[in-house]
Amino acid sequence: MTQHTDKLGGVLGRLEQTIVARKGAPSHQSYTASLLAGGAQKCAKKFGEEAVEAALAAASGDKDHLTAEAADVLYHLIVMLAEQGVTLSEVAAVLAAREGTSGHDEKASRT
Repeated sequence: MTQHTDKLGGVLGRLEQTIVARKGAPSHQSYTASLLAGGAQKCAKKFGEEAVEAALAAASGDKDHLTAEAADVLYHLIVMLAEQGVTLSEVAAVLAAREGTSGHDEKASRT
């Protein structure tokens, strides 16, 4: 499991670098740049659309479709984070702080 996790972390880290590098690029040169140029609303809308598509793929039981949609969700999540200036390291720190805490307890602590 760790080997796959390490691979995922590397892929996501490189993807984040690519996305951040597209900030400010002409929107006609890059899909990522066009999303970022659209601001928070465009990035959030696209992320939401992809999340719904992933949920529908999961409900259908189509593993290959879900896998592809999950990749789209991760990409659009990182675009949305980058548009807001949030890094994957910051997200990882929040997740690390939650490790070992019951999901019920963690959620109750936020209310």
